Amino acid sequence: MNVRMLARHLAGYLTGLSIFAGAAPYGLYKLSTFHPIPLPAGPSARLAVALVLGIVGGLFALWSNAALLIRGEGGPTDAFNVAISPRTKHLVVSGPYRYSRNPMVFGAFSVYFALAVYWNSAQTLAALALLLAAAKFYLKATEEKRLLKDFGTEYLEYRENTPMILPRFAGKSRK
Repeated sequence: MNVRMLARHLAGYLTGLSIFAGAAPYGLYKLSTFHPIPLPAGPSARLAVALVLGIVGGLFALWSNAALLIRGEGGPTDAFNVAISPRTKHLVVSGPYRYSRNPMVFGAFSVYFALAVYWNSAQTLAALALLLAAAKFYLKATEEKRLLKDFGTEYLEYRENTPMILPRFAGKSRK
């Protein structure tokens, strides 16, 4: 990997980390403190749910980033048709991408939902549900069109057999 490519990868990961591990959680935290609406579950139940969601989400986010870098030979930071890190050269359909076309989105939102549960914030959960719907719309409108253009029928087959965000661990899946 040449120096320019390495710099683009670093820029992509730093941009992604600052947004998805910094700004987004901070904004969600601020929302959780604005006129708090508590959840009906007790602290132990909330902690258990938050731990499961957070660990699963964190693992999916890390696993999907590694798969894009190693198998796809590219990076994840691409928004509004602007590629900060290099775009993947290969369609990644294994690892976490075997279960979800967007495991990074699943992972990030799982962590965000975990934080909302931990912070005992019904309004943050509601906001996340709306943001997840917006993310799904965005992915269909932009990312899926680009992947179809880049990978053609290979992507069409993958799209038919793999759920968009929520992983499917049993039943019809890719080998």
